[in-house]
Amino acid sequence: MSRKHPVIAVTGSSGAGTTTVKRAFENLFRREKRKNNNNPPPIAERRSISRAEKGIQAAIIEGDSLHSLDRMAFRAAAAAAAKAGNNTFSHFGPEANHFDKIEEMFKTYGETGTCKRRYYVHSEIEAEQHNKHFGVTDLKPGVFTPWEDIEPGSDLLFYEGLHGLATDGKYDAAKYVDLGIGVVPVVNLEWIQKIHRDGAERGYSAEATVDTIMRRMPDYIKFITPQFSRTDINFQRVATVDTSNPFIARDIPTPDESFVVIRFRNPKGVDFPYMLAMIPNSFMSRANTLVVPGGKMSHALEIILAPIVHDMIENKNK
Repeated sequence: MSRKHPVIAVTGSSGAGTTTVKRAFENLFRREKRKNNNNPPPIAERRSISRAEKGIQAAIIEGDSLHSLDRMAFRAAAAAAAKAGNNTFSHFGPEANHFDKIEEMFKTYGETGTCKRRYYVHSEIEAEQHNKHFGVTDLKPGVFTPWEDIEPGSDLLFYEGLHGLATDGKYDAAKYVDLGIGVVPVVNLEWIQKIHRDGAERGYSAEATVDTIMRRMPDYIKFITPQFSRTDINFQRVATVDTSNPFIARDIPTPDESFVVIRFRNPKGVDFPYMLAMIPNSFMSRANTLVVPGGKMSHALEIILAPIVHDMIENKNK
């Protein structure tokens, strides 16, 4: 862990809601820009999150970029594994990921304030952007970009993806993370969100997504779930409507049909009275656990994260 070059990792499985937490950080940095600049620039590109001069600048690491197999190679490896009788090969396990590079990246950044990164190309629009940036023409959806140095002068490293605090017994990314955040809905709700997201965004049938869930389950239990015992803060959405059979649910429970259970690993120094006063209808369920209405999750994220990030930057400057 590094005071001078801190690392923040937001981790959760596919469809869990890590993007919501990422946006909360973006809002924090963007709000700082507005405080210091009457004419702020457009929202920063996904390559960086920054605020006005002398403010916070974060180097962004996307978890998909640390997979070890591109789209075609993964499909081939999964088919070969299935032919050999292994029906649990998945993006969650070490065979399809660079756990070594995640650990190395966090360690190198903590020591030097710099590291290398790449991107996974998700779409044609991203392919066009990356081809222009790298001065090439052969990048297409489903492949990785070349490795490059992160932008100089960043204040912290921000990772969002599947394995920010993962370990496989040999490599351990968590020991180089200064702030670890888990996003983990109750499992039935997570499945509902994934089934609907894969259908809406990727055109997958519900049956295909259920097959994926089943195939991933051993790696989910072994490599995803244990991370949430290493996080500093967990955000777990719990529905207040019946989700007992997620495979037939017609709708995703709305934020107003849920609560968010927020667990702090170390509650010492956490200003719970302030949070309770600032977040309407919130309450404490345990000495280290705050519960907020689902519709207040984004607000709660910023209330909780703002002083942590502030202290992180203050300590860095010292």
